[in-house]
Amino acid sequence: MVIPLPSPDDHSWPAEPDSPGPADEDARLAAVVARRLGGDPAVRHERVRVSVQNRVVILTGIVADPRARRAAGELAWEVADVVDVCNALRLAEPGRPRR
Repeated sequence: MVIPLPSPDDHSWPAEPDSPGPADEDARLAAVVARRLGGDPAVRHERVRVSVQNRVVILTGIVADPRARRAAGELAWEVADVVDVCNALRLAEPGRPRR
């Protein structure tokens, strides 16, 4: 495939690349939230999965206690550009190993 280069006088081509699309923004937000969770002592050792869809953070997995669940949700809310957080984290049942 050949892509023609614009001539210097051709102003029909955008001067700057397009802004990132929604999928790029969701991936960026997921990475930021995951980094924040990994850096927090209350959540660092928990098995939390982070996904983002249309700037809504979805937290899934199993955590040891309510404090870790609450901390994960609060950390996700603190990330700029997040519009909502679905905290679907479940508490581990006592006596059952976490997976």
